[in-house]
Amino acid sequence: MTDSNKDLDAEFDMEVDDPIEFLGEEANEEELEKLRAERDEMRDRFMRAMADAENSRKRSERDRREAENYGGSKLGRDMLPVYDNLKRAIDTITDDQREAQKALIDGIELTMRELLNVFKKHGIDAVAPEVGDKFDPNIHEAMFEAPVPGTKAGDIIQIMNVGFMIHDRLLRPAQVGVSSTPA
Repeated sequence: MTDSNKDLDAEFDMEVDDPIEFLGEEANEEELEKLRAERDEMRDRFMRAMADAENSRKRSERDRREAENYGGSKLGRDMLPVYDNLKRAIDTITDDQREAQKALIDGIELTMRELLNVFKKHGIDAVAPEVGDKFDPNIHEAMFEAPVPGTKAGDIIQIMNVGFMIHDRLLRPAQVGVSSTPA
């Protein structure tokens, strides 16, 4: 650093106790107020810029987290019919078919387990209500209502399809039948 740079640094580093003395005698109260107003405006602009930067950082962090957690929602939703078809195939297998086509059926069941493992790995969980559970419109879709003796209104009486959630968001509601028996 040269001597002239050191002198400049020293001049800028000095503290000013009396601004009127520092500015010289020609400085008047009007100019001082103008400088104070300019300083306050710059301070305000700086604080706003800092707040905007912090808000942008928080927004980008939230967007990144949402993309990480929910980025696979569309693919997960597209894979649900595959799950449904595999489940229907497994549910229709008779004991005779199981004995005759053991290797094929084991392959289908293995594929179903692997699909469920992939779902679990990506935060996709089944919403599988039981008969007798209370209907919850946030996670269930009522496909029909029917009066069934021995049940209360709002009880689930049949499950057509299980639902799925990805983390805390609903991918597909469980499709159920609901009792309309009056209390």
